[in-house]
Amino acid sequence: MDQVFKALSDGTRREMIERLTQGPASVGELAQPLSMSLPAVMQHLQVLEASGLVRSEKAGRVRTCHLEPDGLRKAEDWLGGQRTGWEHRLDRLGGFLESDEGKRS
Repeated sequence: MDQVFKALSDGTRREMIERLTQGPASVGELAQPLSMSLPAVMQHLQVLEASGLVRSEKAGRVRTCHLEPDGLRKAEDWLGGQRTGWEHRLDRLGGFLESDEGKRS
């Protein structure tokens, strides 16, 4: 989970993920809109692959990257659990503040 959030903490990697939501892309296609060298793009892809968010395959001279939805799903599930917990706490606080006891404090 830490690797997923580390990977998502960088804007360039998030941009790559967003591009991959449209379908597979070659490394060159991912690098095109970015103002960085191809080796720098490859370093970002290595982080994304290590986190389980992206997988790539090489056919000849072309490396094609694919989004791995399960990696994003893990992060989404964790965030959803956190959101549910906080919503429950806020609901309890709201109920307390609306109660007679909360109004007397």
